[in-house]
Amino acid sequence: MQKQLILLTLACSLLATAGFSQQKSGNDFRNFPIVLTLQFHSLSMPFKDLGSHFKNVGFGIGTEVSHSGNHDWVQQFTIIRYRNKGVGNGWLFSTTTAWRPWLGEPVYGEVRLGIGYLLASKPSSNWIQKDGKWMADGKKGKGMLAIPAGISLGYSNYLDNKTYVAPFLGYQVNFLKGYSNDLPLVPETLFQLGAGIQPQF
Repeated sequence: MQKQLILLTLACSLLATAGFSQQKSGNDFRNFPIVLTLQFHSLSMPFKDLGSHFKNVGFGIGTEVSHSGNHDWVQQFTIIRYRNKGVGNGWLFSTTTAWRPWLGEPVYGEVRLGIGYLLASKPSSNWIQKDGKWMADGKKGKGMLAIPAGISLGYSNYLDNKTYVAPFLGYQVNFLKGYSNDLPLVPETLFQLGAGIQPQF
């Protein structure tokens, strides 16, 4: 079911890109920008308990490569580190495919979907009773499959032969498999504030 959902979403994005997106003439993208982000984390349902995000700050770094040579269809690679005293800290390694239609140059929207792996730590140790004594179980956390899906709004004013910065604001939901024995997928959410930076040497 998860594979079918991913393939369906990617197929719809490809058709939308081919049929409806507005494109600039010529190459309007350079591969491998440095993408830096501030991340605000919450273990919550999408668009619920929004204020709790800003208590849990993290950061991200990544890059991206165009599928078409232009801005509109890119593959992203990201590493995110977040801190959350309530549910534990985490490292998220992911790749996402993003579609970016121009909403009115130089403003663009973005829809993305991908796959990743989350290393999540526990906020505190679990205790077990052994030989009549309580002892820490020694387990500090676990890894699990993550399915990231997100939206963004950004500004990109590409200029050849010049360093440029493309700021954006995003919201991402990571569906986690294996977080709970009772639920097949558990969502966590991220507010994101960042920029793609492409230096010209």
